[in-house]
Amino acid sequence: MGSPPQAEAKKQHTGLVLGVLGASQFLMTLDSSVMNVSMATVAADVGTTITGIQTAITLYTLVMATLMITGGKVGSILGRRRAFAIGLIVYACGSTVTSLAPNLGVLLLGWSLLEGMGAALIMPAIVALVAANFPPERRAAAYGLIAAAGAVAVAAGPLIGGAVTTYASWRYVFAGEAVIVVIILLLLRHIADVAPHPLKLDLVGSALSVVGLGLVVFGVLRSGDWGWVIATPGTPTVFGGSPVIWLIVVGSLVTYLFIRWQSHLERTGGEPLLDPKMLRNSQLVGGLSMFFAQFTVQAGVFFCVPLFLSVALGLSAVETGLRVFPLSIALLVAAGGIPRIWPHANPRRVVRFGLLTMTAGILVLVAGLSPAADASVVAIPMVLMGLGLGSLSSQLGAVTVSAVPDSQSAEVGGLQNTATNLGASLGTALVGSVLIATLTSAAISGVQNNPDIPDSVKSQATTEWASGVPFISTDQLTTALDEAGVDQATATQIIDVNDDARIDALRSALAVAALISIAALFFTGRLPRTAPGQPARPKAAPPAAEPETEPA
Repeated sequence: MGSPPQAEAKKQHTGLVLGVLGASQFLMTLDSSVMNVSMATVAADVGTTITGIQTAITLYTLVMATLMITGGKVGSILGRRRAFAIGLIVYACGSTVTSLAPNLGVLLLGWSLLEGMGAALIMPAIVALVAANFPPERRAAAYGLIAAAGAVAVAAGPLIGGAVTTYASWRYVFAGEAVIVVIILLLLRHIADVAPHPLKLDLVGSALSVVGLGLVVFGVLRSGDWGWVIATPGTPTVFGGSPVIWLIVVGSLVTYLFIRWQSHLERTGGEPLLDPKMLRNSQLVGGLSMFFAQFTVQAGVFFCVPLFLSVALGLSAVETGLRVFPLSIALLVAAGGIPRIWPHANPRRVVRFGLLTMTAGILVLVAGLSPAADASVVAIPMVLMGLGLGSLSSQLGAVTVSAVPDSQSAEVGGLQNTATNLGASLGTALVGSVLIATLTSAAISGVQNNPDIPDSVKSQATTEWASGVPFISTDQLTTALDEAGVDQATATQIIDVNDDARIDALRSALAVAALISIAALFFTGRLPRTAPGQPARPKAAPPAAEPETEPA
């Protein structure tokens, strides 16, 4: 006997909603991964340098991270679906401008500014629209698949970007995004909305959050070039140290003022941008901390693995994408399969399993790395990483949203996406700085301790590498040594040293990612043991007291 027509129609409707929201999440994440693999071609097309494209990537992340909280509140004021539609229109305009960009200035306007502003409206609205369109017992699966769509975009971005850039033009990626946005807008009427709340936007709080988060994120993003505390040679200094530490300090102070301002508005009957009680919600804070940890580890791994495949092994962008793609498959299986097979699974237990699986994947990769390793060494680690990320994705969205009333789901979306952007920024910066520091130390030490390298070459190499050894391929190093007039025997020794130092650097950087994943286990106690939408487990009753007897 088949399903009732109403049930079948409902299933198709929710499937369409999931497809629309998942496609939107995919688009929001695709840009950066495509741009990362196409930097050299984009730089040549718009007449700039790699540094110029890195500036565009930095600004895009900065705009998104700083506007997420404000974007969540605007979604509450305008209505979730309207804010979602406005964000899509702004995003499509940015994609169109980017696809036509003749120079860096137009690229910054289209991609970094307009697309970043559009994403700040879209991403919090996605979280709220899932809450409005799925009952509590189905939200874990919905959030898991939508989070998986974003993670798949990170993994598939090099494959898509590499193929389109190689065989056509990177501009088609952004033009195609605008077309997809039009299709999403046509399907938007099938998504249930939540009525807007007639609130006033806290402009002071918005300014404080933008400045505070902006300074912190910008500092983290610049740490690779400027150094965390001690300024790298040739960079500006503030009070004798790196500007990075002062940007983070000042940004943290401004963020603290933002929180105090929100508490003041709450006490005086105002309308805060962010309800301070949300930051005292143990379950919400636990979920946000896990989002932060997940994206810190994910960004760190996705920084290292493509470097190993494309630089150390010399694979093309398409080949690199194919090697990473098993992660996407495993992630989708875990994110969609866990809520379907175990709908009442213990979220705390699933998240701990995910963190342990991610850690195992990283450690297997570290153990397999060697100068003689080939691309097959990443196969099992990518599957384990995908299963771990999918496990976290299957739970965290539902955990954070279920911690507050549905009316605050847009604000939760803003906080959630702020945590993920901060985590991604920190993961890339921290792992990147550890990689370069280890590479520099290992390369200088290897050259200095090699008796077959002449003293004159040792002295010159140490001087040139003092500010940091670049992570370059063997072919690039061979060409540089030939141009420098280094004899063949000495060049061979330096290449061997670089091969070993490169692997040591990747191992150290990945070990940092594993350490973050393990550290996150200590904060899982804030997560609930009961799946959202299910009744809480009753606490064990205390043992009955012995009845007192009256003395005779």
